[in-house]
Amino acid sequence: MKLKNMLLFLLGTVVCLVFSNSAFSADPIRIAYIDPLSGAFGDVGDAGHKHFKFMADKINSEGGVLGGIQLEIVPFDNKISAKESLVQLKHAIDQGIRFITQGNGSSVAGALIEAVKKHNKRNPDKTVLYFNYAAVTPAFTQEKCDFWHFRFDAHVDMKMQAITDAIKKTPSINKVYLIDQDYVFGHAVSAAAKKMLKEKRPDIEIVGDTFHPIGKVKDFSPYVAKIKKSGAQAVITGNWGADMSLLGKSVKESGLDAAFYTFYAGGLGTPSTMGSAMNGLRQVTEWHDNLSVEEDRPGDAEFRMSYNEKFGEGGKVPWYYGRIRTMMEMLVKAFNKAGSADPKAVAYAMEGMEHTTYYGKVVMGAKDHQLLQPLYISRFTKTDGKMVKYDRENTGFGPTTEAKTQTMDTATPSSCNMKRP
Repeated sequence: MKLKNMLLFLLGTVVCLVFSNSAFSADPIRIAYIDPLSGAFGDVGDAGHKHFKFMADKINSEGGVLGGIQLEIVPFDNKISAKESLVQLKHAIDQGIRFITQGNGSSVAGALIEAVKKHNKRNPDKTVLYFNYAAVTPAFTQEKCDFWHFRFDAHVDMKMQAITDAIKKTPSINKVYLIDQDYVFGHAVSAAAKKMLKEKRPDIEIVGDTFHPIGKVKDFSPYVAKIKKSGAQAVITGNWGADMSLLGKSVKESGLDAAFYTFYAGGLGTPSTMGSAMNGLRQVTEWHDNLSVEEDRPGDAEFRMSYNEKFGEGGKVPWYYGRIRTMMEMLVKAFNKAGSADPKAVAYAMEGMEHTTYYGKVVMGAKDHQLLQPLYISRFTKTDGKMVKYDRENTGFGPTTEAKTQTMDTATPSSCNMKRP
């Protein structure tokens, strides 16, 4: 009898161990990261990959999702080509990956939205869900909105509202120059700037509206010479990656004295390229280095430091995408709320989701899948060890907030008429 009881006890223990560890032994949930990992914008894609890898590692160390399932980021190099992105999307789907993320290039994003939509229509039992962390052409959550696409970055019109509100309050600015990359995103930036400046400051003269080939210009000095000749007191640009860094380099070399309102001046490479010329440069972002000091959030400072120690590479690839943290934290909540890794269930769980960050509540739009979050206009100034405590890329210059737009105030009218499965 004792032997029988002992055997039953051991059998029960084994069964408990099997069930308690079943979630931990399950295959990881893989997320395809489709972005440039080579070429002119390879360093930008690599930085984004590091951000996602850091967040996945952090989530996994805290127990993963769905009771212990791990997350895995699988990188795919799209060479910032829409055509190559579709090839990589097929590779990801063929490998059984049902979640993708991408951010660099609205031309890529537009192609992925359409491809995912077509795939899901043809394969309702193998659907794919697309998380957009940086492609900000407004149409993606307006007239081209789709159930299978969620955007975690503020789109062009939302960011331009913040920029033009700041310019509106600066009476010394009466001439503005626009310079952007010649593709759908750059044209959206230009159109939004002209429209909003006309509404808010009809006295302002647009003295230049220039487009240049994306990723092709090696020397921006001829463009900067035109800006200088125009007499503009302010420049608005949506340039990113190498196009922002090289534009900044030419600005530094020319000694151009104009206020720059940018989308991505704090991105990889631009601060180190400009150095002391960063002084006065502005950016519109959902996060910046010194928010933890300004709003007394030591936990965020510790998070930033832990990333920089692991992936910062001497300050060259510092933490930048606050929205990636938000996205990954919300994704954890969506998986757990859905109770599964089924893309459709996760999408419904994400709709209308509210999430609290260090800097306020964010809301995922149920109607258009556009995230609403606080936005900051920050200006780069010399670090002082106090409110401007942290710099970018060891330049001695860091961002400090000039204006903040609260979460719900970032919302813009949407023409989205989404069809749901």
